[in-house]
Amino acid sequence: MTTQVFGHKSPDTDSTGSPILWAWYLNEVKGTEAKPVLLGEPNTEAAFMLERWGFEKPEIISDVAEGAPVVIVDTNNPAELPASINGADITAIIDHHKLVGGLETKGPIDITVRPLACTATIMIDLMGDDAAKMPEAVKGAALTCILSDTLEFRSPTTTAHDKAVAEKLAAELGIDIAAYAAEMFAAKSDVSEFSDAELLRMDSKEYEVEGTKFRVSVLETTAPAVVLDRKDSLVESMKTVAAEDGVDQVLLFVIDILNEEATLFVPNDLVKGVAEKSFDASVAGDTVVLPGIMSRKKQIIPNLKV
Repeated sequence: MTTQVFGHKSPDTDSTGSPILWAWYLNEVKGTEAKPVLLGEPNTEAAFMLERWGFEKPEIISDVAEGAPVVIVDTNNPAELPASINGADITAIIDHHKLVGGLETKGPIDITVRPLACTATIMIDLMGDDAAKMPEAVKGAALTCILSDTLEFRSPTTTAHDKAVAEKLAAELGIDIAAYAAEMFAAKSDVSEFSDAELLRMDSKEYEVEGTKFRVSVLETTAPAVVLDRKDSLVESMKTVAAEDGVDQVLLFVIDILNEEATLFVPNDLVKGVAEKSFDASVAGDTVVLPGIMSRKKQIIPNLKV
């Protein structure tokens, strides 16, 4: 039976590219039949990666079959995985997020969770000398994942090891990192075709803080004005998305990659309180700029207070 390799729902670049990396490794090195799949439409940057390196978009699945072998990457959170995940045969987890709990397995499995910025970096480490066998396209996917998750080394999650691995890949591919990252971020910033609801769900994760449920949405962009110009309609859509997704509030952080800051939309007193308590911010209007805030994983989620 073919092993399905997938990341989280609302797949970003790492959750699109890392399944491709690990499926290649399982097929070509370990002799295990595997294929990458997605749990939703990839975002614009991930779609750019697929086209740039000549990959077909992996199949999008909505659930997993009982007993089906799977490898979970870039998450260990059941809320970000198919509803029937605990009925599947989870054979491995490769991740760089905090342990959440709630997953069940059929037996002992390989679990690798490391404090690195990107799942692709971990995978290359796990491959060891076999990583040198990666074809150019797979190396390109790995490089894209690392540059995406580190925001071209600007994110505070970046480690020296992530940077070294990315620079080695870029050298092997003959790619200028700054020029390539600019192409990636331009693709990520093109959100013109997405509805407000799609934008709010595109790169978002659900978290509960002291009994209040949030959908924490992040939009990383080199053109924040494009998103900020849609503020009024996005705020209206927050109410609909919150109701449909069963959360109390959507938090939208627009990450300005180049200026290294976030703008948080402040539609009500709940979010105003979150901004003031979580980030020691002074809120005077319906947005607040948070200098230096770049990472949901390291700077936003750990600090959320209500």
